[in-house]
Amino acid sequence: MPGLRINRKQLPVFFTLLLIAISVRILTLQFMRAHLNDPGWFQAGSYAKFDRQARDILDGRQKLFWIDDATRTDLAQYPPAFPALVALIYKVTGERSAYSVQLVLWFADLILSFLLIAGIALTVFGSRAAIASAFVVALSPLFAMYAAYPSPDVATTWFVLGGNWVLLLAVKRKSVWLALAAGVALGIACWLRVNPLYLCAGWSLALLIFLKDAWSLRLKMAVAVLAGTVVLIAPIVIRNYLVFPDFTPTGGTIGANLWEGLGETDLGQQHGFIFGDDKMVEVERKRMGWPADMNVEVQWPDGIRRDRERTSESLAFIRQHPVWYLGVMMGRMWGMLKIAGDPVPYTGISGINVTSKKCLPEHWQGGLLAFGVNVLGMIQSVTRYLFLPLAAFGIYAGLRRDGRLSCLMLVTVVYYLVPGTAAHTEIRYVLPMHGLLIVFSSVGIDYLIRVIKGL
Repeated sequence: MPGLRINRKQLPVFFTLLLIAISVRILTLQFMRAHLNDPGWFQAGSYAKFDRQARDILDGRQKLFWIDDATRTDLAQYPPAFPALVALIYKVTGERSAYSVQLVLWFADLILSFLLIAGIALTVFGSRAAIASAFVVALSPLFAMYAAYPSPDVATTWFVLGGNWVLLLAVKRKSVWLALAAGVALGIACWLRVNPLYLCAGWSLALLIFLKDAWSLRLKMAVAVLAGTVVLIAPIVIRNYLVFPDFTPTGGTIGANLWEGLGETDLGQQHGFIFGDDKMVEVERKRMGWPADMNVEVQWPDGIRRDRERTSESLAFIRQHPVWYLGVMMGRMWGMLKIAGDPVPYTGISGINVTSKKCLPEHWQGGLLAFGVNVLGMIQSVTRYLFLPLAAFGIYAGLRRDGRLSCLMLVTVVYYLVPGTAAHTEIRYVLPMHGLLIVFSSVGIDYLIRVIKGL
C-alpha cells in the first residue's frame, strides 16, 4: 500500500495481524457454512430470489439486464448486478449453490475490506492508524460474519468504501476526475443494492460546504460526483421507465420497508402493520380477495402499484405520529450502532465471537487449539464493548487532526444512521458506516498510543 512501509521491526506485527485475520475469518466461515440453511442465521428466502434469477439467466429464461415482460415487477425488486454475479459464479465454479457464492465473496473480502479500510485510515490519519484499523477489522465479528454471507451487502460495501476513499483523495489532490471516479464507484454500488442511491447528494453537498478552495472548483467536484453516480444508474432507471407502466427508479421496495418497519413496533401492530414479508403478503392477499392457492410475492403481481400503496399508507400513519416515529428511528439508530451484547430486535445479527464449540469439529473441541480459539473469542468480545467508545473518541480526535476530511467521512456515517433508519433496516445494510467507524476507532487508538509514549 503506498505510503505504508514495512521494516523488519514491524514484521512480527504484520504476521500477528495476518494470523488473527485468517483465524477469525476461517472460523466464522466454518460456522456460517454450517448455518446457511438456518433462517435464524441466514435469510435463505432472500437468497432464493437471487438463486432463481441466476439459474434463469444461465438457462436462457431471463436476460442479464433487460426485462421483456411488463408484468414481472418482481424482477425489478433488486438491482440487476448481484443476480448476474451469482450466475457468473455458478458458471465458473460449476456449482449452483449458495456455498460457491459464499466462498468467492469470502476470498474477495479477505483482501478488499482490509485494503479499503486501512487505505482510508492511511490517507487521512497516517500509517499507525492504518495498522490499528487493520487489527480492528481482523477482530471484527461483524465483518467476518458478512464476509461469509452470500448476499450483495459486502460487495456493495466495497464500492461505497472505495468511493469514499477516492473522494478523500480527490479532495487532497483537488482533482475533478477523482471526484467523478468516486461518483462512479457509488453508482456501481447501486447496481448491487439500492441503499446508497442518494449518498451522492450528501457527498456533493459536503464538497460544497467543507472544501476551502475556490467556489468554481468546489462546484465542479460536486457536479462530478453527482454525474458519476447518475450516469451509472441511468440505464436501470431508463429500463424501468420503458418496461413498466408505473415508473420506478428503485424497483419498488421503499413501501415494503416502511410498512414492515411499522410492523416492528407495538403501535404499528395495533393498527394492522406486521413485520415479515410473508405476513405482509397475507394481509394484502385478503385485501385483494386473492385465493389462498394463488402465488403472491412481495413484488408480484402488480408489485410497483402495491408498493406505492404501502408507501402511502405508511407515510399517512407516520404523519399522524411524528414524535413517536422519531423515537422509533432513534431506537433503530442505536440498533445499527450496537455490536456488543444482545442485538436490538429486528436489526439482524452483528456476528459471533469465535469459540471452539461454535466453530470447530467436535473432535477438536479440546486441547491447545480449542483454548487458542476461545482466547481469540474473548479478545473479540472485549473489542466489541470498546468499539463505540473508541469510535466516539476517535471522531473527536479526527475532527481535531483533519476536520475537513473527517467531516467528509462523517457524511457517509450520518447518511446510513439517519435517513437510512427512516424505514426497516438491518445492520448488514450499514456495513460501510461501520467500516468508517473502524477508521475513527483506529484514530482513538492512535491517540492513546501517542499519549502513552508521551508524544
